[in-house]
Parts: sequence; structure tokens; C-alpha cells
Amino acid sequence: MKQERITRFIKTEDADRKWYVVDASDQVLGRLATEVARVIRGKNKAIFTPNMDTGDFVVIINAEKVKMTGKRELQKSYFRHSGYPGGTTITSFSEMKQKNPEAIIHTAVKGMLPKNRLGRKLIKKLKVYAGSEHPHKAQQPEPLSF
Repeated sequence: MKQERITRFIKTEDADRKWYVVDASDQVLGRLATEVARVIRGKNKAIFTPNMDTGDFVVIINAEKVKMTGKRELQKSYFRHSGYPGGTTITSFSEMKQKNPEAIIHTAVKGMLPKNRLGRKLIKKLKVYAGSEHPHKAQQPEPLSF
């Protein structure tokens, strides 16, 4: 007797969404970003479907305390272009850490998500805060450790 294998596709409404809080203090940026991207994408769940949003929400606190290994803190730079001739802006990691520490983690996680409509939807489930306070206490986020 032949056993039939059926791929089950889950609806977005059926995926139970959880909220997690991650403390980024003394965490390595790339390692933190990969784990957060997996949770946002939903790859840590048994119901993972590549074309559906089955992931959870992640709140990252203490973004200004994130670190990099080796000489990376001195070498890393962030590139932007305004779209106009000569509109290139290059910002170093240390400058970005002082001015906008949330953007460091946001950019790292965004680069690990799909570059399509789904990726743009998924990145909205990431909430990053420089300090230790966040306004998502009502969602009762669970601590997530790696």
C-alpha cells in the first residue's frame, strides 16, 4: 500500500504569533541578527512555509550595547545613496552607534530576510530600541536567549 505525502500549507491567520524580547548587550551583531531573522521568518517552527508569514514578533533592547568581533568595529561602514549625482553618504560603525544604534541591528536583520514583498512585511515585526525600555509590555514578550 502506497502512503501519500501531502504538503500542508498553513494560512497566515492560523500561525500563532508570539512576542519575544532580546537583550542585545554584549552580543555579537551578526550572530544576533541571524537568530532574530530565523524567528521573524518562522524557521524555528514546524509549520514553516517559505511563502507565508508564520514568524513571531521580536523586540530588541539595549541596541547601543551591541558589539563586533576583531577589527570589524573600525572597518565596518554603512553606504547610502540619495539618487542624485554625488549623493553618496558613507557612515562608519562608531558614528552610526552614536547617532542611530537601532539602525545597526535593523539593517543587519533586514539584509538576512527575503528581498521581496514578504521581506518588507516581515521586517515590520522587528522592534529595536536603544535603551532597556520598550512600549510593548502589553504583549507580554517572553525572553529569548541564544
